[in-house]
Amino acid sequence: MGRKYADPPIVEAVCEFRLPVDSDWDLAIPGLVYEEIRDRFPRREQRTIQEVEIVGQKDGFRQEMRANERAVFLTEDKTKFIQVGRHLLAMNCLKPYPTWRQFEPVIRQGFEALRDVVKVTGLQRIGLRYINRVEIPHPLVDLEQYFSFRPYIGPELPEDFGNFLVGCIFVFAEGRDACRAQLRDAVPEDPDSSAFILDLDYYLARPQAVPTNEALSWVEDAHSHVEQVFEGCITDRLRQTFGEA
Repeated sequence: MGRKYADPPIVEAVCEFRLPVDSDWDLAIPGLVYEEIRDRFPRREQRTIQEVEIVGQKDGFRQEMRANERAVFLTEDKTKFIQVGRHLLAMNCLKPYPTWRQFEPVIRQGFEALRDVVKVTGLQRIGLRYINRVEIPHPLVDLEQYFSFRPYIGPELPEDFGNFLVGCIFVFAEGRDACRAQLRDAVPEDPDSSAFILDLDYYLARPQAVPTNEALSWVEDAHSHVEQVFEGCITDRLRQTFGEA
């Protein structure tokens, strides 16, 4: 078990399952999933999501922007919701993030509902993503005091810099899985503060490398690895601001 915080910086957690594009799918599936989960997710919405797809060509790759329709099923307070799109299932949890032991049953319920209505023969991608927003009550912050994962500025470069984005992909399970970590500055709510986004996305790097019946165990392991990476990115000084329990 990882450390517990009274005021965790998580603003959104997402668990996503993507089926192979050749999987069976029809327009009735979102409605059938809703019937399985409506007791806990009674609210219904339809949303259009813009996604960027990388398409291979003879002379390289190009990006294509596509609009995808998703059915969204929400709790009454709208802090948790399940999205169903073509070959996609995602479970979202917004701030205030409860605990993993409360979010994990939402993931399980959504995934089991999908398996009840469609034959899931493989998983192209599984992902567990945590977006953390950190706000420090100082207009100028020495990143070294708060983050172990941060941009390195060489001695011959100016000490003062403005916007930044630093990222790294960590490899797990002998290359089967990966975790993309990104840290960037953000606009603070208080002009006398500094704000940062720490985005951690743990995903299945080898498509269909995890059997469907092991998907939920994979998610549990993914959560442990995300906690490990998160704790490795921050310092004790930053932990104090979260109110470690």
